[in-house]
Amino acid sequence: MTVQQVQAALPGTDTARSLGGPAWLVERRVAAAERAQTMALPTTDEEMWRYSPIGDLDLARWALTSPPTQSVTDAPAAIGEVLTAMGSTAATVVVRNGHVVLAEVDPRWSDAGLRVGPVAVFDQVGAQGPEIGSVAGVPDDIFTTINEAFTPDPLLVSVPSGLAVTDPVVIVDWVDAAGALVPGRLVVHVGADADLELVEWQGGEDVDALCLPVTELAVSPAGRLRHVVVQERGRRTWQIGSLFAQAGQDASIITGQVALGGQYARTRTECRLVGRGAYGALTAAYLGEGDQTLDFRTVQRHDAPDTTSDLLFSGAVGDTSRSIYTGTITIAPTGRGSNANQANRNIKLDEGAWAESVPNLEIENNDVRCSHASTVGPVDADQLFYLQSRGVPPTEAERLIVSGFFDEPLTRLGNAVVAGRVRDEVARRLLARGADDGR
Repeated sequence: MTVQQVQAALPGTDTARSLGGPAWLVERRVAAAERAQTMALPTTDEEMWRYSPIGDLDLARWALTSPPTQSVTDAPAAIGEVLTAMGSTAATVVVRNGHVVLAEVDPRWSDAGLRVGPVAVFDQVGAQGPEIGSVAGVPDDIFTTINEAFTPDPLLVSVPSGLAVTDPVVIVDWVDAAGALVPGRLVVHVGADADLELVEWQGGEDVDALCLPVTELAVSPAGRLRHVVVQERGRRTWQIGSLFAQAGQDASIITGQVALGGQYARTRTECRLVGRGAYGALTAAYLGEGDQTLDFRTVQRHDAPDTTSDLLFSGAVGDTSRSIYTGTITIAPTGRGSNANQANRNIKLDEGAWAESVPNLEIENNDVRCSHASTVGPVDADQLFYLQSRGVPPTEAERLIVSGFFDEPLTRLGNAVVAGRVRDEVARRLLARGADDGR
């Protein structure tokens, strides 16, 4: 889409201003809406969009939604099922079609200083929250710009220094409005020597929608954050998301994502290690079927000395689905003593499936250790032969091998409830493959 087509398709500054909130937020929205009017959609000529179906995107198909009139008690049963499965939580948030409909913090944790809720609530109570854009910076593409201009309820999570939150914060982000444009912003700040586990569950009905989530994760010196996102959008939904993470001195960020849903689902992840001794671990597990496209772009950036990053993205694609991975390890001149690892592993379950894997290194300091590896191939023939020679049927042999393939990334997610539910869904899909094949 050209600049003129984008202008015609997008809401304008009046819409950005009408979303309300504190004056500073309205100003940010209006400025972003003005910038969006000068942008065109990217094309596959740009390296960051190579291999993607971005040329099929028509922004005119989707529009912002109004705040829901239903209470949270009217929410789909699937939301309750997720929350029930998660058990005890420090805070629970439900977002429906981009609007926060529930934000509750356990009094034990709110009394200790944990803050979770829309930015307007932070302003009303005079509480200090993390700053929007503190990690992401000024939006650098049309999708993050749309997010900044039109997110109705930016969501903030703040953990004060020294507080170890022993129960997870759980956010369920649900999309069930056909034709909806759903931007959503989550900003998380973990204070010095604080500890937090955050689980995001992105689900929805089988509707034609466009989701543009942006997440910012900031961890202060010696802070610890474990973050996982499960993406189970409807099969006709497009999602183009960005995750920006930043770790200070001796801080650690462990972030994982599971991609199971969506028609085209893309996540750009940038992890910056800005303090000496910082650690960042990035994990993804993905399973494509039908004609899905699951797209991952990553940057592991080492700006400080003696920093460590470790990336493992593992996935399987069946039918005519596709996966795309391009990742870059960047070592700045100030990144002496950095240690970085990047691995992308892919299994093709069917001849018509396709996986693209492109690892990259950009190293500007000689005193570092870096490694990268990528594999794309079918289910291992020797493993299949071994199992079948011992009487295991072909479908069951494939299921066992693929399930084992997912063990390492799912274990690295760190949350047993999430890993268990994802394992069950992977097993269900693999069993369905066997049933469809009549084996």
